[in-house]
Amino acid sequence: MSDLKFGSAFEYAPAPESTPVKLKKQYELFIDGEFRAPSGGRYFGSVNPATGKRHARIAKAEPADVDAAIQSARNAYSKVWSKMASSERGKYLFRIARIIQEKARELAILESMDGGKPIKESRDVDVPLVAAHFFYYAGWADKLDYAFPGRSPKPVGVAGQVIPWNFPLLMAAWKIAPALACGNTVVLKPAETTSVTVMHLAEIFQEAGLPDGVVNIVTGAGDTGEYLVGHDGIDKVAFTGSTSVGKKIAETVAGTGKKLTLELGGKAANIVFDDAPIEQAVEGVINGIYFNQGHVCCAGSRLLVQESIHDDFVARLERRIETLRVGDPLDKNTDIGAINSKEQLGRITSLIGSGIDEGATLHESSCPLPDSGYWCRPSFFTNVSPSHRIAREEIFGPVLSVLTFRTPAEAVSRANDTCYGLSAGIWTDKGSKIFQIADQIQAGVIWANTFNKFDPTSPFGGYLESGFGREGGMHGLMPYVQI
Repeated sequence: MSDLKFGSAFEYAPAPESTPVKLKKQYELFIDGEFRAPSGGRYFGSVNPATGKRHARIAKAEPADVDAAIQSARNAYSKVWSKMASSERGKYLFRIARIIQEKARELAILESMDGGKPIKESRDVDVPLVAAHFFYYAGWADKLDYAFPGRSPKPVGVAGQVIPWNFPLLMAAWKIAPALACGNTVVLKPAETTSVTVMHLAEIFQEAGLPDGVVNIVTGAGDTGEYLVGHDGIDKVAFTGSTSVGKKIAETVAGTGKKLTLELGGKAANIVFDDAPIEQAVEGVINGIYFNQGHVCCAGSRLLVQESIHDDFVARLERRIETLRVGDPLDKNTDIGAINSKEQLGRITSLIGSGIDEGATLHESSCPLPDSGYWCRPSFFTNVSPSHRIAREEIFGPVLSVLTFRTPAEAVSRANDTCYGLSAGIWTDKGSKIFQIADQIQAGVIWANTFNKFDPTSPFGGYLESGFGREGGMHGLMPYVQI
């Protein structure tokens, strides 16, 4: 037997991503098929969260720039895109998908540099799903009559889309691909902390020969997004982000006749029954909260464990998080990368402090953290009450709250004891129990004996304060058509 010990004592030689990628010093706005400087001449810094240092300058769009982008989208819609044969629109989407595949390595590196997520996640999950969404909706472009049999689907017009920082490329694909497949044109506003990869996506649109103005990208902070969604030239608003901002957007859009879809916050429950495959469930919990730094709205940040297996499960979980490697996102050995921004790290730290103050017990990995950048050790709380802030508020970090239950009815009650309704996970050996529990859980997406698995053919979205509308699958076409 080998004396090699796995865990915190086990050292991996660094394995940095070797594909050369060079960021531009400055990124401009993408309007009417070309990159142009902002009318106000203002720029803001894009920071690499692994170093805390600025690595590029991003254009700050003024209202005049948003006006120009919307006008460009309107012209492209009325003169080119809506009049084009649907099969031709599909060809453009196919071409975009193929170029994304060709540039997958480069895009994955940029995504990790700009957002802080580990390269193995952006390389093996995010970018392949981006290409898959464009491929999937390319196939739907000339088949809309089959998606809505007996009815006549028509495009909505110009879509204003605002996306968050946690999945910049994937969120862009979720929104742009179905909009274009249905014959709409787009003005997209990415998060100010993660604009780089979306601007490289704009270069792919150019390379694919996408007609000018079909997709326009304006960068900036919240005021840019606010001006975009409130603009009279927008026919459809799609937003992914916080519940508080989503509520404001709903108020802005109310009574305007604009179509609206919102994908908002979540506080997903992973429910583990005593008949579940324990090791598989531990890995599912790890995948659901730690491998993505908790940076997904559907992260399983609440763990409900049946009381009889609580101690065993917690012991296994504690051993497992000691093996997780925190560090350079471009190192292929890294499990947990950097927190996206200083502000987000501050929110996570504040919620961890509230958990301690309210009497919960913190279990934290002993792993060392880099000296610079924004980092958080993987951790979890036990002795958590359902009333604790850490059990109720979206934390968006690698922090888990562990609660217990005795009966299936109590598990359902605790899972539904939240203002959110985005996702959930069920772990049990019994198929009948999966269906029984899933039927009672108030969540848009429910995974069984797995977690955080996505497919372009499957719809995603929530209920309650997690928003409304669906993205992905045939359901993802509905927000972008008039029947």
